[in-house]
Amino acid sequence: MPAIERKDVRMAARRVLKAVLVDLSGTLHIEDSAVLGSQDALKRLRNAPVAIRFVTNTTKESKRDLLERLKKLEFDIAEDEIFTSLTAARNLLEQKHVRPLLLVDDSALHDFGGIPTNDPNAVVVGLSPEHFNYQMMNKAFRLILAGAPLIAIHKARYYKRKDGLALGPGPFVTGLEYATDTKATVVGKPETAFFLEALRGTGCKPEETIMIGDDCRDDVGGAQNAGMLGILVKTGKYRAGDEDKINPAPYLTCESFPQAVDHILQHLL
Repeated sequence: MPAIERKDVRMAARRVLKAVLVDLSGTLHIEDSAVLGSQDALKRLRNAPVAIRFVTNTTKESKRDLLERLKKLEFDIAEDEIFTSLTAARNLLEQKHVRPLLLVDDSALHDFGGIPTNDPNAVVVGLSPEHFNYQMMNKAFRLILAGAPLIAIHKARYYKRKDGLALGPGPFVTGLEYATDTKATVVGKPETAFFLEALRGTGCKPEETIMIGDDCRDDVGGAQNAGMLGILVKTGKYRAGDEDKINPAPYLTCESFPQAVDHILQHLL
């Protein structure tokens, strides 16, 4: 199979690229290991006349901890360039004026500082293996039955760890939806509102933007549904045949982030 598969060069040829959105976990790094060549590729991309934002569904750690991890891996990234699904969830909680039961990893709680959680009247679900037990899920179930809104930070089926693929929060959110006969409000990727919020402040439009990520549905499919182009990389959670799971197919499928950057620099600017 060729390293790069371009689905529609005409689609890109009509566009002026002004912004690049980049996924983090699985695209630039996997836990504490960088994807080979990604630091240098990011430096090359920064020399191009494009705005860069980093968009992530991670709920395993706060933005502060995530930034520290990226700095240790020698990525040149500023905090205000990162837009997380935790931020989107916090924004929604503040808009709704609710008190959430937070099913998120303890290391992510920093991003919800100041949000009241006493006597909860909402349920927020992220990736939280230590909280995904019967007692806690039943507590969430009863709150939702009593009228509490169910808010999913995202619904990823699985994600990539060093020891292999692991269940994401999606199956647990879906279980609560099934048991309570309700639908969750999803705030992270692939929601169009998430991508548009990530672009806010750049002055760029969706049709001037390309997204690079390892998740065919949440990264690429979500971005393309929002009017952007999508590049799928074969790192992280990617599995053979993922590019055939969405319609329209990814604009481009390539081996890794450095190849995606090379393509942008050579063909889209």
